[in-house]
Amino acid sequence: MALAGQLSGTPVLILKEGTTRTQGKAAQRNNIAAAKIIAEIVKTTLGPKGMDKILVDSLGDVVVTNDGATILEKIDVEHPAAKMIIEVAKTQDDIVGDGTTTAVVLAGELLRKAEELLEQKIHASTIISGYKKALDMAFEVLEKNAKVIDLADKATLKKVVKTSLGSKSLGFATDHIADLAIEAVTSVIHERDGKKVADKDDIQIVKKIGKSLMESEVIKGIIVDKEVVHSAMPKRVEDAKIALVDAPFEIEKTEFSAEIRIRDPLKIKEFLDEEMNILKEMVDKVKKVGANVVFCQKGIDDAAQFFMAKEGILAVRRVKKSDMEKLAKATGGRIVTNLEDLDEKDLGRAKLVEERKIGEDRMVFIEGCENPRAVSVLVRAGLERQLDEAERSLNDAIMNLITLVSDNRVVPGGGAIETEISRYLHSNAGKFSGKEQLAFLAFAEAIEIIPRTLAENAGMEPVEIMAELRHGHDNGKATLGVDVIGGKVSDMWSLGVIEPVKVKQHAIRSSFEAASMILRIDDVIAATKKKEEKGKKGGEEETPEF
Repeated sequence: MALAGQLSGTPVLILKEGTTRTQGKAAQRNNIAAAKIIAEIVKTTLGPKGMDKILVDSLGDVVVTNDGATILEKIDVEHPAAKMIIEVAKTQDDIVGDGTTTAVVLAGELLRKAEELLEQKIHASTIISGYKKALDMAFEVLEKNAKVIDLADKATLKKVVKTSLGSKSLGFATDHIADLAIEAVTSVIHERDGKKVADKDDIQIVKKIGKSLMESEVIKGIIVDKEVVHSAMPKRVEDAKIALVDAPFEIEKTEFSAEIRIRDPLKIKEFLDEEMNILKEMVDKVKKVGANVVFCQKGIDDAAQFFMAKEGILAVRRVKKSDMEKLAKATGGRIVTNLEDLDEKDLGRAKLVEERKIGEDRMVFIEGCENPRAVSVLVRAGLERQLDEAERSLNDAIMNLITLVSDNRVVPGGGAIETEISRYLHSNAGKFSGKEQLAFLAFAEAIEIIPRTLAENAGMEPVEIMAELRHGHDNGKATLGVDVIGGKVSDMWSLGVIEPVKVKQHAIRSSFEAASMILRIDDVIAATKKKEEKGKKGGEEETPEF
């Protein structure tokens, strides 16, 4: 369709031929419908009794997961509004690592409620204004019901982690994975500007197929997925003094093309001997400062390897930059970019550096670092799909704990805090009037989608559960939530179902922002896409469907 206007009887073409334009209510309806479909896809994965999805990509690779962020990342979405909802999940996953399904399901429900209000001729701006007031009040409820926990209390930390892992397919290994996450995060906590922080970059996750999940372990150091460069080098070094070098143990080539003409055969030998001397001097420099292990970010020449082996130095080459940085944090060493600057004080320390065979690969383990500021988690599993899911689960658990380090407050899970927010909003709706009050109440009803979905996914009767939950919260029992394992309404604190405040705050805020952005759109102008297909001449113009 070409957008045209009339100017003195002559049509004026504004947009390219084939461009589609959807306006007003039709645009809003299409966008809301797309967002609701995305929410419906992940809705059944919410909670410990949520179902898994099997995703098959264009190459035939299979992923089995119930992780909201992974599902939305893997599916190929065309609709622009649907992409916005997926962006919500991605942001939630990047910042707090959990609550992705909650954020997407809530965004879909907020838009469903908004659609009902739009049908009643309430303007989108009024709906957004009412939602914003409800959001501010929801944050007040979170603040009021939050409890501060001690980061040294590992039993409470485990409750938080197990709540996060409750929906994962880990089975009997859930406790073990929770313990690994706690050990890894508590090892890298440090103070910055007077505040405790933990950085995800300081925790390396290495996954290798073979053995069982129960044999996964935390290494108080780093695992380098490389092997020792020379067979004559030692494969095990105790009381290691480690040189971290970001410079090649090779003869540097000139930056410009050069040609050396040698007429005397003896000169060739001198030339080659000089190269050997340069490489030997490099190795001698390493030996002189007392290093017995070398991790090199660049290459190591064959001759340099021979000299290192002769000196009993264990060397690894072409180590990734990220691994070099983790090694520096773990061993206390300093990465040097010029061998001439290498000094004894630049060396890192570790009780043991050893090459081990893990599965089909050889890897170098650096263990026994004093006060390591970087650690590794070696994840094992018998199946590749199980290994991938274990890695995703561990990542969620670690991110949950890192979030807790920055803000050590928790709220009851199992839909308890959402029900309390809904109750509080309903009791305060009288402070607002007119159409804004309708939007305010719509937010209060929408947030109940979380406990309702938890009940539905557990095979419980959602109407009865919601009635019981509301009755309990109206009588001051703010910690009542959906016990999906017991199939009833229970006190979440006593069950140990708790979640970080920051995860909830971010999920509610992200869902509101996504819903607001989609509601503000009243015009979708889509250019044509050209696609070449076999058996067709040239490229055909296809218009995306909305």
